[in-house]
Amino acid sequence: MYRRLMLLLAIGVWAIGVWAIGVWAIGVWVIAEEPELASDATKETVWTAIEVRPTMPTTYEASGELPSGAPPVSERFRGVEFSGRYANYTKADTWYPSWASDGHLYSPWTDGTIGKMDFVWSAKGKDAETGYARIEGDDPLDLKIADWGTRVASASPFQGRYPCGSLLHDGVWYYGTYGLDQPVKTVSSDFGWYVLGPLVGFSWSIDFGKTWHETPHTADKPLFQEVARDQLDLNQGKAGPFIKMGAPHFVDFGKNMEHSPDGKAYLVGHGAESPDRHPRLANNSWVTGDSVYMARVTPSIGNINDVSKYEFFCGRNENGEPIWTRDFQEIKPIFSWNNHCGITTVSYNPGLKQYFMCITDGHRKVTSRLKYTSYILASDRLTGPWKLVAHMKNFGPQAYFLNIPSKFVSDDGKTMWLCYSANYMEGNRRNDPAYVAKTEPAGSAYSLSLHEFKVMENDAE
Repeated sequence: MYRRLMLLLAIGVWAIGVWAIGVWAIGVWVIAEEPELASDATKETVWTAIEVRPTMPTTYEASGELPSGAPPVSERFRGVEFSGRYANYTKADTWYPSWASDGHLYSPWTDGTIGKMDFVWSAKGKDAETGYARIEGDDPLDLKIADWGTRVASASPFQGRYPCGSLLHDGVWYYGTYGLDQPVKTVSSDFGWYVLGPLVGFSWSIDFGKTWHETPHTADKPLFQEVARDQLDLNQGKAGPFIKMGAPHFVDFGKNMEHSPDGKAYLVGHGAESPDRHPRLANNSWVTGDSVYMARVTPSIGNINDVSKYEFFCGRNENGEPIWTRDFQEIKPIFSWNNHCGITTVSYNPGLKQYFMCITDGHRKVTSRLKYTSYILASDRLTGPWKLVAHMKNFGPQAYFLNIPSKFVSDDGKTMWLCYSANYMEGNRRNDPAYVAKTEPAGSAYSLSLHEFKVMENDAE
């Protein structure tokens, strides 16, 4: 009897042990598969590809043969030189960091993933998704992506609703979105999003993205008085009228807009002339256009979605001073290069006392889904005139959404970091470290891609 009791006891202990191990295993499995909270995210959950050592520099200048109609070349600057140091974070694009008063950067993102989350896509019509995240750290080579999340807002009547102007000012995050369309498959196969839609408006958050308030505007009733979708050339994107303030972005004035000349937020967007002198397929798309336009507003929750609070650049007076109007129909470009404009950003560099404008021209006559050309311009005034610093053909070789985060500009202004995403048409290769290391400049990936560069000045006479 004693031996039988001991045997039963042993079996019971064994069974309890097996049950405990099973519970532990299930617990481990659940924890491993459960999507990680952004606040617990570490670099191990975010795809990265980083090179901390300078390599063979890559230089771009504004010399040589330039396309017809090119702007004048800068007398002060003669080009840019990339050191080969780079850092990539996440497998998503559309990063436009804004430097907040708490010292962090805050940015939209989309069409990709962070950590273990499902693919986020802004091309889902009424269910279009966009992302947001905080970027922590002072060293571009050692950043942490935190508190990321997603939102859903209808793109209807457009197919896509993508992030654009993003600004964190006085504790309020303003987050803009714009419409895109590609209804004819034979055209979209070569040009992708070949119809540029309007800025919808701005959602806002007063708790750094934990909760959001939606814009009162919709894609068919946008903030600015742009042309309606049914007035756009949906068949080819060739005939006007065209959107003016397309995919607008806030000028980066530094931490909490500290270098704004008048306390106002400025927006730059790209559009096309109407009638156009040289119209083409996909004439005014997310990455093609003719001109850059500008608007300004005193940022506040009450103002940001009220068109009556905005002013628009509409030319210069006899003394060359800028003229502003509250009538959107009177808007005029601050920069034009017919058939060579596209997605545009501007950042202020206090060390050099210069504004730097980045533009990507993605049109290649028969397609806009291959290699892109980007260029950098400079001006000592927000409204120009703008002069060419570097013309970068086949940059990335397919880099886009270029911007210069003011947080990473050196005190003397000569060293900066260029932020962009690249090579979305490369499929799985776009995040293959071996492929990424061989791009030009090295390190161009489908991600939050940061690249150190220096602006080269001409010798003083």
